[in-house]
Amino acid sequence: MDTSDDNDSPTMSVSTDIVRFIIDKAHEFQMLRDGSADDSVDGPNYVFTELHTTIDDLEPDQQVNVVGLMWLGRGDYSPEDWDKALADAGASWNERTAEYLIGTPLLADYLEEGLERLGFSAE
Repeated sequence: MDTSDDNDSPTMSVSTDIVRFIIDKAHEFQMLRDGSADDSVDGPNYVFTELHTTIDDLEPDQQVNVVGLMWLGRGDYSPEDWDKALADAGASWNERTAEYLIGTPLLADYLEEGLERLGFSAE
């Protein structure tokens, strides 16, 4: 499925809307976990469950794309190495991808940076 925002951006098997939802939930979870947000409406457990379920419900190739984006945003790969990032993420894929991603400090920031480095708007 082509989910690129324009013809110059690489094709991803996960939509940018889903990635942006994960970014929003990861930001919210981080703020709640750090105690910098009021958790009276959504507690950390609720946000964690929503974030975990969203990632866990993705197809394996979509999870691989999210991991690749995170690695790209973290600086482990360059945009020119996107195919290698996906291949490496695919080779290391397992059923604990949600835990891996959620346990990564700065996940939301890395995903935003990964989208931007591939030419997608993080907004």
